[in-house]
Amino acid sequence: MRLFSVVENLGFRRLLRTLEPRYTIPSRAHFTRNVVPTLYKETKVKVVQTLKEAESIAITTDGWTSRCTQGYITITAHIINSDWEMVNFVLQTRPLFESHTGTNIAEVLQAAVTDWEIKKPNHGIAIVTDNARNMDVAVREAGLEPHIKCFAHTINLATQAGLGVARVTRLLGRVRRGTAFFHRSSTAAALFTSKQKMLQLPPHKLIMDVTTRWNSTLDMLVRYLEQQAAISAALTSPEMRQNARNIDTLDSSDILNAEDLVKLLNPLKTATTVLCEEKSPTVSLIVPLKSMIEQSMAPNDGDSPTVADTKRAILSNISGRYSGDAYNVLLESTALDPRFLTLPQLDHNQRESVFLRVQEKAEQLQQNQPTGEKSTERREEAAAHCSTHGGEGALGVESEEGEPASKKTALEDLLGDSFSKTEKSSRGTEKEIDLYRREASIPLSCCPLKWWRENRFKYPLLSPLAKAYLSIPATSVPTLAPAPFTSLSLSQFSPVSAGELSKIITGMKTSTCVLDPIPSYLIKNYRSNSGGNSATNRTHDPITAGFT
Repeated sequence: MRLFSVVENLGFRRLLRTLEPRYTIPSRAHFTRNVVPTLYKETKVKVVQTLKEAESIAITTDGWTSRCTQGYITITAHIINSDWEMVNFVLQTRPLFESHTGTNIAEVLQAAVTDWEIKKPNHGIAIVTDNARNMDVAVREAGLEPHIKCFAHTINLATQAGLGVARVTRLLGRVRRGTAFFHRSSTAAALFTSKQKMLQLPPHKLIMDVTTRWNSTLDMLVRYLEQQAAISAALTSPEMRQNARNIDTLDSSDILNAEDLVKLLNPLKTATTVLCEEKSPTVSLIVPLKSMIEQSMAPNDGDSPTVADTKRAILSNISGRYSGDAYNVLLESTALDPRFLTLPQLDHNQRESVFLRVQEKAEQLQQNQPTGEKSTERREEAAAHCSTHGGEGALGVESEEGEPASKKTALEDLLGDSFSKTEKSSRGTEKEIDLYRREASIPLSCCPLKWWRENRFKYPLLSPLAKAYLSIPATSVPTLAPAPFTSLSLSQFSPVSAGELSKIITGMKTSTCVLDPIPSYLIKNYRSNSGGNSATNRTHDPITAGFT
């Protein structure tokens, strides 16, 4: 996508005049004042309607700062649609001119909930944020629940605590000084390269970490260990001794500590990778990953003092991160993920307690559901599915309802609607949970949403609760600011030949976007009317000459 100011570019205007002299180029103001606002309003109407139709909505939010030091807060909505696919909408990015206090952020959250009509009767709005205290205040004042802390941020905080241990800090200081020395000295860098060739090491450059990103520290350590022989050879060479007097080479104990530290941090990197690689990292991942990290940080008799201190710091930091109602939500979400339904990290009594809460939540959700057209359609769809597949419905619940009704007593006539339906729903939910717990866990590589889509008619009472829980992301990372675009000059791009440009033009669709300053049909028509190759060359020449 180009900036709207492209329509004021001299080369672009020459190109358009060549293509079609009669074409009126839209002004920059036309896009900023007419096209974009109209497009935004149309899109917002569609998004609001989609959110209204969603059974459950979760939101993620995070603050970030631009290069101009302007603070912003971004809010993203997450839903699971009728096809059990995760759908995300970046609702808004708003500047936050005031102090980033919890009260000010709460006002932004409340305004977004109202503006996008997210609030649903008898439904909470789950929200995922980082672990900052101002976010705790903001979520509480905004009245949103449950509040889940971003697991990627939790891993980062725990790892930073481990890297803050005195022994590790001293070790990392030595590694950073050595890395910085080779980065700032061209002579040292050249000597380092020659030592790499002599020792037949990979021609990799040393990595300087960013202290706020622990994974870059791990990458720095891994690379330093890989190139340790070349680093030591370069620093101890006669031509470097004078300039490298303040640079310490790692001794054998330092190298052992660095290697142990890399092994220790690898499970944390794996957990972060899982959150990044998952197409839809749901909140059900948090408990299994947290349990894996806690097990890997358990003390061992063979640990060195450095490893023991690091493990203790990480375990102390992460073990108390989730508790109370939020932790119960995590356990219930994990139970409703068919990959983790056995809950191996819990004992028998804890598992029973989790599934009892799941049953209560499913019954409560059924009672709160509307009895209008949508519920009727869902029942009819389930009945049609059962008849097609030769089933009797959800575990015989429908057959119970189909039995001839006996004569009601006076008490049943007065209170039957309040109590008999609750009892029948309770029996149905209990049977569904028993059947679900007998299911075999699906492979970890499988998608839980796909499994629920295929089994939603088998579990009509449990599936709405699963949809509500699994729509909550495990991390607020999707709401972070996009990576800044690095400006590139034309000299950094490979020139496109006239033949390649001809293929691109021929394959273009005739449809165009309202944001496009040069309609596709204009180029295609010009090429067909003016002769293919000559028209392509006229379009190609201004580009290669650097006018556009």
